[in-house]
Amino acid sequence: MQVLFLNHNVAFSGGTFNRALQIGQILSARGHQVTLLSISPSNRWAVTEKCVEDVRLLETPDLLSGRGRTGWDPYDTLRRIGLVSKPGWDLIHAWDCRPAVILPALAAQRASSARLLIDWCDWWGRGGTIEERSGWFVRTFFGPIETFFEEAFRTRADGTTVISSALARRAERLGVPKDTIHWMPHGCDPANIKPGDRNAARARLGIPATVPVVASVGVIQGRDGALMWDTFRHVLAARPDTRLILVGNHRAKIPTDLRASGQIFETGFVSDEELADYVAAADLMLATLADTIASRGRWPSKVNYYLSAGKAIVISDVGDLPALLHEQQAAFTCAASGPELAAGVLRLLDRPDERDRLEHKARFVAETLLSWSTIIDRLEAFYNQTLGH
Repeated sequence: MQVLFLNHNVAFSGGTFNRALQIGQILSARGHQVTLLSISPSNRWAVTEKCVEDVRLLETPDLLSGRGRTGWDPYDTLRRIGLVSKPGWDLIHAWDCRPAVILPALAAQRASSARLLIDWCDWWGRGGTIEERSGWFVRTFFGPIETFFEEAFRTRADGTTVISSALARRAERLGVPKDTIHWMPHGCDPANIKPGDRNAARARLGIPATVPVVASVGVIQGRDGALMWDTFRHVLAARPDTRLILVGNHRAKIPTDLRASGQIFETGFVSDEELADYVAAADLMLATLADTIASRGRWPSKVNYYLSAGKAIVISDVGDLPALLHEQQAAFTCAASGPELAAGVLRLLDRPDERDRLEHKARFVAETLLSWSTIIDRLEAFYNQTLGH
C-alpha cells in the first residue's frame, strides 16, 4: 500500500510528528510504503528528503518562524501541493486540518483517487487548547481561524481517526458518519522504554534513598499547572520532606510560596538517559489534568512513557486515558481536585505494596492494550475497511 502522511509540525520537534513517524515506521516494517511530509526545522526554500527507518521523510520549506511555522505558510502549502499531486497513492492520512496539510491532502486525493483519512488528536479551537496556551489577542482574532480549519473539512474524509471519545462526538456533531470514525489512542513503546532500578537511578542523580519523590515530565499548561501546585501544597502540609521534580522544560510559572519551600526541583532539558533515570528515581508520577475541554479532548502522551517505565501514577479522572487506567486498576485515579490528588500521592507514598501492584499493572497495559503494535493492528484493519478490502 502506498500511504501518504501529511503533518504540520517541524520535523523531530515532537507532537503529532512523533505520532505520525512512529506509526509510519511500524507500517513500513509491515511492508507498506510510507511517505511523510513535515516542515523543515530551518530551510526556507528547498525540500530535503531523508529515509528514517524505511519511512520516506520530505522536509518542506517554510517562510514563517516560531509559532507561525506550524502549517500556516501559503508558500509551504503550494510546494506541498506540487509534491503530492500525482497518481499512485492508495491512502492519504492527514494528521490535522491546517492549510499546509488539508489543502495538499485534497489535491493528492483528486490526483490519485485515493482514500482520505483525517486525524484529530487535540481539541484546539472552540474553547479548547487555544484557550489554555494563548493570550487574549490570539484567542480573539486567531481562534476563529483555528476553529474553521479544525472543523470545515471533516466531512470530506472517507475515514476519521480520533484520539478521544470527546473528539469522536464532536466529529459526529459536524456530520461525520459514526461508522467512519476510528478511536486511535497514543501508543506505548515498551520495547525501548523499560522500568529502571530506583536505587541505582537515585545514586546516579544524587537523590537520597529515603526522600519521598514525586515527578512530572514535560510541559505543564495553564489550569493543569494550577491543579499541580494546589496538589503539592496539600502534600507538603502532610509530608514536608516530599520533593516534586519537574523533568524537562515545563514552561510553567512556579508560585512564590512553593519555590520558597525548596522542595520543587527543575531539571531543564535532559537527555533520554537522564529522563529514564529521573523517572526511575521517582516513587510515583503525578499527572494533573484540569477538568477542561482541552483535557477531555486530548490524550496526555507523557503518561504513556510512565506506563512503559512501569511507574505508579496518580492522575485526575478527566478524559479517556484515566478511565482506561481506572478500569484496568493500573493507576490511582480521582477527581480533578488538589486535596483528592494529594490524598492519592500520600496514600501511595505510605503504601509501597500498593505502589508495586500499580507498577506491574502499568507495565502490563503498556505491553498489551496500549502497545503500538496492538494499536497499528487495529489501524491497519481500519485502513482496509476504508479501502473496501
